[in-house]
This record gives sequence, C-alpha cells and structure tokens, in this order.
Amino acid sequence: MLPWANTEAMQLHLNEISRQVRRRSHAVVLMDRAGWHTTDKLKIPKNLTIILLPSRSPELNPVENIWQYIRGNWLSNSVFDNYDAIIEAGCRAWNNLMAEPITIQSIGMRKWAHVGQ
Repeated sequence: MLPWANTEAMQLHLNEISRQVRRRSHAVVLMDRAGWHTTDKLKIPKNLTIILLPSRSPELNPVENIWQYIRGNWLSNSVFDNYDAIIEAGCRAWNNLMAEPITIQSIGMRKWAHVGQ
C-alpha cells in the first residue's frame, strides 16, 4: 500500500513485479495509460514487457475487476477512523485476495488473451 499513485510508486511496483518473476522467465504487464504508466522516466526491468491498453477502455483491464471485487467483499460500506485504519483494511483485503488464487484467475481471465490456444 502506497500513499500516492505517481511515477515513483509505479517504479517501486514494477521493481517488485520484476523480483517475483522466476529466473529466466519474462512477464507481461498490462497497464492503462495513466501518466505515471506512460512516462519515459520509468526504468522498465529487462524481464518485463509493458503493454499499454487503448485509452478509455477499462473493460480490457482485468485489474479494474480485481479492485471492484476487493471493494465489494472487504472494503465497501466501511468508515475508517484514520489513515492507519485505511492502510490496515487495504492490506487485509489484499491478503484475503492473495489467499484466493482461483478467484484471481477467474476475475482476471480474458478470452481475447487466449485466442489461438
């Protein structure tokens, strides 16, 4: 959980994704065209390829559905006492989701990504 969505936060995110990619493997990261995703200030790790989705097409971005699932299952209808409570709830929600890999796969599946298989 980071307090900002900016280039610095995106760089930290990409670096962490890169660290999670198995050695001698390569990962593709789908991203929308937020300014912090498209800036030339990002240093893309060699084991990642960025694919930018078309503008104004959230339906193509599986993470939009992930956030919707997290909000709907663990964060909606909540009032938080302070910033720390928000961070704690967000981390708890994320960890709950990580314990459900089949749910993640189901939410993130896109038929268009499997054409020809």
